[in-house]
Amino acid sequence: MKTAVVLLNMGGPDSLEAVEPFLRNLFSDPEILRFPLSGLIQKPLARLIASRRALKVVEKYREIGGRSPLREITEAQAAALERELGEGFSVHVAMRYWNPTASEAARAVKTAGPDRLVVLPLYPQYSRATTGSSLADLDRALEAEGLGACPKTVVRSWHDEPAYVEALAEVVAEGLRDLPGATVLFSAHGLPVKLVEEGDPYLDQIQGTAAAVAERLPDVPWELAFQSRAGPIRWLEPSTPDAIRALAARGVRDVLVVPVSFVSDHIETLHELDLEYSALAREVGLRTFRRAPSLNTRPSFIQALAVLVRSAGSGSDA
Repeated sequence: MKTAVVLLNMGGPDSLEAVEPFLRNLFSDPEILRFPLSGLIQKPLARLIASRRALKVVEKYREIGGRSPLREITEAQAAALERELGEGFSVHVAMRYWNPTASEAARAVKTAGPDRLVVLPLYPQYSRATTGSSLADLDRALEAEGLGACPKTVVRSWHDEPAYVEALAEVVAEGLRDLPGATVLFSAHGLPVKLVEEGDPYLDQIQGTAAAVAERLPDVPWELAFQSRAGPIRWLEPSTPDAIRALAARGVRDVLVVPVSFVSDHIETLHELDLEYSALAREVGLRTFRRAPSLNTRPSFIQALAVLVRSAGSGSDA
């Protein structure tokens, strides 16, 4: 039996010129901007927001090398996973807001001619704004290629998959080896409170992941905070900057920050955590502010992805 695996991720601009169209794609997504009359005015509003934000965001990408590394990392994860899975599996990448698109992935899947599909979002914790949007995007692309009836299993979330938790605990333990007594600050991507109030499981799953990792690291103090806010709405709290200030005010000297909702390096790790929040940590008097490495192509993480694919079995939830 031939199985095609599709890894879903957000994507990122591959050049400075791509920043504004990437942002336009992002803010055109109704799961990102949802409000009364959004169906009528969202696209022009997305163009306006993208044009206003682009200059500032371009400078951030310039400071991390002029592009997002997310495509290269995700494609490297796909190649490593395909090797780990072995014969009978092909692994493809679909990005939500940039290249390779879901349409490109669907065409590649069609060429591979699989007997079944396994869809694996690279968002461990489910939110309709990330996993939900990416799944809908892929479904549209598969239908367009005549693959809508292909047996399909979707791994909707894997926040508590033991192999994933072990891989994450592994990088945290490595980061703590020469930081005895440090506080671990799990930093997750923010989410509007409204989505949680409407039943989105993201917050519960983020808390579950952090707690599961902490259980494997007894006696290590830890906290959870949320980064990457945008717009004048209520977001999950505390924010990561507020948490950094609070830790310093309590006399904490050393902090290991762990990107808990991100499995690959991109602008939120390379700029927001490594540059912006590191500068804030120095300003408020922390002695050490270090980031645990992202999972990227770490062998234990690739093995965890393989466990998820294999355990998806041959059932169809399409």
